[in-house]
Amino acid sequence: MWTVGAGHFVARVGLDPETPEQGYPFDLPVVRWLRSNPVLFGPGVTFLVGENGSGKSTLVEAMAVGLGLNAEGGSRSFRFATRASESELGGHLRVARRPGRERNSFFLRAESYYNVATEVERLGGGLTEAYGGSGHERSHGESFIALLTHRFGPRGLYLLDEPEAALSLTGALAVLQRMVDLTAQGSQFIVATHSPVLLALPGANILELTGDGVRRVSYDDAAPVSLTRAFLDDPQAFLRHLG
Repeated sequence: MWTVGAGHFVARVGLDPETPEQGYPFDLPVVRWLRSNPVLFGPGVTFLVGENGSGKSTLVEAMAVGLGLNAEGGSRSFRFATRASESELGGHLRVARRPGRERNSFFLRAESYYNVATEVERLGGGLTEAYGGSGHERSHGESFIALLTHRFGPRGLYLLDEPEAALSLTGALAVLQRMVDLTAQGSQFIVATHSPVLLALPGANILELTGDGVRRVSYDDAAPVSLTRAFLDDPQAFLRHLG
C-alpha cells in the first residue's frame, strides 16, 4: 500500500438512510451494498473494477457530484451541461473527507471529455494552454495524456471513469507513470477501470464490485487481469462459443 507521500483526502463513502430503494440507480448492486456497508478508500490510488452494470462508473460519477465537481467532467468551476444524464445517486451519498484539503481536483469522464474540451475552448483566456493545447486538435488518447500531464498537479484529488477507453497500450503506460508520479507528490486517485495495465500500478488498492457487494482483491485475482490472461492463453476456448 501507499504510505509516505500519498494523498488521502476521501476516506469513505456511504449512503443516506432515506435513499429510495427502487429504480435506477438505487437497485444497482453497489448501491444495495452501500445501504449497510461504507466503501473505504485508502491513500494513493483506489481502482474500482466490475462487470458492466455493477455500478462502478455510476459510483464514481456520484462521488464527483457529491464533491462538487461537474457531472460531465471537469473541476468545481465548470458548470456546463451538454445533456444532463447523471443519476440521482450523488444527492444521496455521504462522502467522508479527512482533515486537509487538496490543491486541485478534477473528474475525467471518458465518454464526455469531448464536451469538456469544447467548454475549455469556449472559455478561452489562456485556459486551453493550461490543458496542454486544444483537445480537438489531437487524438482522444493524446488529449487524455495531455490532461494528466498539464492540468493535473501535486496534492490533487482525481476521479477517473474508464480513462483507458481512448488509450493504446503505450498510452496506458504513460498514464500509469503519471499517476505514480502524482501519487508520490501527495495526490489521491479513485478510478473505475477495465484495464489490466492500469491495475498494475504499484501499491494500488483494487476493489471489485460484484452482485454480492464490494471486496478488496489482489492484482492477480482482479477479474480484468484473470480473464485477460485466460483469453490470451487460449483464445479458441472463448471464440468457439461465438455464433
